Amino acid sequence: MCQMSVLLDSEGRMEKIMENVTNLEVTDEGIQISTLFEEPKLVEAAHVSKIDFLGGQVILQKNKER
Repeated sequence: MCQMSVLLDSEGRMEKIMENVTNLEVTDEGIQISTLFEEPKLVEAAHVSKIDFLGGQVILQKNKER
């Protein structure tokens, strides 16, 4: 099983949001992530910036306000 860490890039600073993520879903509100044993978490107004399959990381970035 491949589990990923999800990080949020905030102006060049990486903040770990969740480890051992087993599901990631793009919604109209943002990115919903979940693990096997934790409640799902919604990262609002964000998009997937990069996926590093070898490193086991998903990098999210906040959407720019218009």
